[in-house]
Amino acid sequence: MRILVFNAGSSSLKFGVFDLSPGDGLGDARVVFKGSFDRFTPRGCDLKTPAGRTHAPQTSLAEAIRAVPEYLAGASGVTAIAHRIAHGGEAHSGPALVTPDLRAELDALTPLAPLHNPANLAALDLAQEIWPDLPQWAVFDTSFHLTNPARATTYAVPAAWRATGLRRYGFHGSSHKYVARRAAEVLGQEMRALRIISLHLGNGASACAIAYGQSIDSSMGMPPLEGLVMGTRSGDVDPGLFGYLHRELGLGVAEIEAALYRDSGLKGLTGVSDMRDVEARAAAGDADAQLAINIYAYRARKYIGAYAAAMGGLDALVFTGGIGENAPSMRRRICDGLDFMGLRLDHDRNLAVNLADGAVAQVEAYGARVNVLVLEAAEQLMIAHEVAQAMMPARRAAVRVPVAASARHVHLCPRAVAALFGEGYALTPGKPLRQKGHWAAQERVTLHGPRGEIGNVAILGPLRDRTQVEISRTDGFALGIDAPVRQSGALDGTPQIRLIGPAGVFDTDGLIIAARHIHMNSADAQAAGLSDGARVAVRLGDAARGLTFADVLVRVSDAAFTEMHIDTDEANAAGITSAAEGEIAPVSAELSSG
Repeated sequence: MRILVFNAGSSSLKFGVFDLSPGDGLGDARVVFKGSFDRFTPRGCDLKTPAGRTHAPQTSLAEAIRAVPEYLAGASGVTAIAHRIAHGGEAHSGPALVTPDLRAELDALTPLAPLHNPANLAALDLAQEIWPDLPQWAVFDTSFHLTNPARATTYAVPAAWRATGLRRYGFHGSSHKYVARRAAEVLGQEMRALRIISLHLGNGASACAIAYGQSIDSSMGMPPLEGLVMGTRSGDVDPGLFGYLHRELGLGVAEIEAALYRDSGLKGLTGVSDMRDVEARAAAGDADAQLAINIYAYRARKYIGAYAAAMGGLDALVFTGGIGENAPSMRRRICDGLDFMGLRLDHDRNLAVNLADGAVAQVEAYGARVNVLVLEAAEQLMIAHEVAQAMMPARRAAVRVPVAASARHVHLCPRAVAALFGEGYALTPGKPLRQKGHWAAQERVTLHGPRGEIGNVAILGPLRDRTQVEISRTDGFALGIDAPVRQSGALDGTPQIRLIGPAGVFDTDGLIIAARHIHMNSADAQAAGLSDGARVAVRLGDAARGLTFADVLVRVSDAAFTEMHIDTDEANAAGITSAAEGEIAPVSAELSSG
């Protein structure tokens, strides 16, 4: 299918046409045409097409969109039109077909992104007028970040404020999602095995922490203003400046807000918003430009350190966006001083980056523990890919699956058994579990944390190479330890916990809150149209208290008994007190391919 993508701003319009076939990966899509209109003025604008940059007569976004069919004369057969929408609120975790109801809903979200959504929606309305017979799809910058936990998205402000929708959302989602997928492809690993920090550095800039396939934090907040220094946006500031500037300069809220968006960042520090101009001035001795560069790099480096700490380590740092792709000196400034975490650039590789034909450059020093990659931003491609997948028919009808609430338990390694029960001790298999070859031991252990203990904790066999302790979030508060949500086996960077047995104690890492998942027999998976690594949504509980759990990982094996596992907190939230079933929603190829 052929997707036309619009990315509209108040003074620019980027557009592209992409050919995708069912089951295509990101690297398989064919770019039919890409162009952009920039810097609308009464005299016209800059037009960039494959033939080269020229001056075009279009003076506004509306004129530019109406001119697009002329430039796409050789790119007929468009199947659908996709629009980048900056803010989708909390409801949209994926592409949405534009209907009158959705259009009204998006109008209501405008206060959350007053400088971005209006231009996005204007492009959508014009496209519907020009191509009335084509389906229009909205893809939201915020969707990728809806997996961020509440501790990352909640502002510590009064409840009445939060009730209005005030929270952190994150932006550049399509870019960060593309970056993570391409990085995983290049490194030959699955996203769910990696901890990635994506730095999208352009006129707008943001950092994103992507842990084991999910965005867990993003530097941008409710509107796309918080976080890194940008071309004209301030990034992080003390909110107390509103009161201070009102008292000292008599400025109103609207004036301050406009200045933070349009006259701050690099422009506020140097008078110019383009990093190329800033670097030229710095090299000529301009002290303001030199300070701006140092602030820009310092802010990015701080976020790298913070996000590596939040994820318990770092496997890959990825640079993208105009500055991330084209400024080797900025990449160097950001990375210098991070040797302590195993991150070092190679001087020659960093200078020789070539991203032609979609190439990805690796620029870390040989032997460095953290991979450092540079790749071209491809938001439009990611948007086209998501819409194409959403348009493919669901592979199957809804499927029901048994659900088991998994109480706290431990999986022990041989060293732990010896420390807790004595050298040469063998656990006594007790009750067999539904998963073939698994059992609950007759023995029990106690978990000991800085706040308290939890006794009589089950041990599940057989033994593993590494001890893993699975608790609920509520258990974590009882113990006084903040356990991360992880898939089983993803234990690097997890907290330590003390286990107490009749013969001694064993201190170990591996404390997690197990991410919800489905064990699925190979035959059941084939019948359901699912493969190992698929992520699905599952509806649990009754109509009154039921919940839909998103992003549930499917693990497929020949020996598995098909069953969904959730923890006790999740079961309580869904009103499940005994045996239950969940309904796996129909999925597209995008979900079923993982």
